[in-house]
Amino acid sequence: MNSGTVDGLHYEVHGGPAADRETVILSAGLGGSGAFWAPQMDALLARFRVVLYDHRGTGRSVRTLTQPHTVAAMGDDIVKVLDALGLDRAHVVGHAAGGNAGLAMALDHPGRIGKLVVVNGWSRPDPHIQRCFDTRLALLNDTGVAAYVHAQPLFLYPADWISAHHARLEAEEPHHIAGFPPLDVMRARIQALLAFDIDADLPRIACPVLVSASADDMLVPLACSRRLAERLPNATLEIAPWGGHGFTVTAPEAFNASVVNFLGGA
Repeated sequence: MNSGTVDGLHYEVHGGPAADRETVILSAGLGGSGAFWAPQMDALLARFRVVLYDHRGTGRSVRTLTQPHTVAAMGDDIVKVLDALGLDRAHVVGHAAGGNAGLAMALDHPGRIGKLVVVNGWSRPDPHIQRCFDTRLALLNDTGVAAYVHAQPLFLYPADWISAHHARLEAEEPHHIAGFPPLDVMRARIQALLAFDIDADLPRIACPVLVSASADDMLVPLACSRRLAERLPNATLEIAPWGGHGFTVTAPEAFNASVVNFLGGA
């Protein structure tokens, strides 16, 4: 594994030289950490070179944001990582915020993206997503980081999975609290997601897109993924029957197989 920094963005490269295999860059959700993708690494590395990075404002990246901060700026950051690696293009796999960043990148930098996987993403403001983020912001502003982190699994995972993995979730909380972004950064990232609206531009995205969604996502309604698949000109929709917003964690085997098949296909 090689690591580096470009314009404050920390990245890691796994899986050998680019000449030997296609490159996939993984873009996490609101939390922003490349470590989110741990359940996918073995499956992807069997076929691809994999690049992880921490979103601007999170993880080991710079803890400040571009101003104004937008999802388009998040997409520009993916391009900066590609530039640092000397890559003309790569496949992009993004979860929620990361998937939206991939859509923005496909609009603003169409020549830089091969195939795109959007996991539980959306193309325009949605009342349910707004309500969920309003609740998260209220926890953060009125009660604090510890309460926000403790409530996170309710938005991410199915109830039965939370019950079965209670000890794991409890053990992870101090780590998430210690690494939590500055409050102004988290608020700005949420506001950027709530303002994201490229719905009218979806027909301009020409690259192949796998729209991957979970039927029981508590945070992003399934209708948002269906709309993406209907309006994108070259999209495939796959719906996991169970797993919640974070089904890449709760049901990784099926997700991994689907992504590898999509990215590796003709």
